[in-house]
Amino acid sequence: MDISIKQTPFTVALYGFSGIAVNKEYGRMGMQLMDRMWKEVKQRNIKNKGINCWVYLPNHEVFTGVELEGPPPAESDLEHRVVTLEKYAYYKHIGPYHLLAQVYAGIRNEISARGLTISSPGMEIYGHWHADESKLETEILIAVG
Repeated sequence: MDISIKQTPFTVALYGFSGIAVNKEYGRMGMQLMDRMWKEVKQRNIKNKGINCWVYLPNHEVFTGVELEGPPPAESDLEHRVVTLEKYAYYKHIGPYHLLAQVYAGIRNEISARGLTISSPGMEIYGHWHADESKLETEILIAVG
């Protein structure tokens, strides 16, 4: 697996919702939060960049958000999070989402083989939807030390 270790900080300002992945059900929690976020964005016609970002934080916290093109309306319930990764592993997965668990196993092995440790946060940036699962893109960023 060809991961890159990036040492140039990555920062993104996101708006969305957070929750706790009970029983480590990250996918279920992420989907619920993402659906809630898009409902809010669409109902309030908030201009955005259209890219889903999932952030994995300590204590099983998940935050799903999107970059906005401007501040949200005052009545919006969206949470604002600025996410920064100082040093991180980067991998771009092209293919079905159901393979992500397998991809993560490979990334963890590669990080360990390089003598690094996994830290927090971790992040997934999802490319635009494609009906052909073999063309789906997911950028994976994991803080390392």
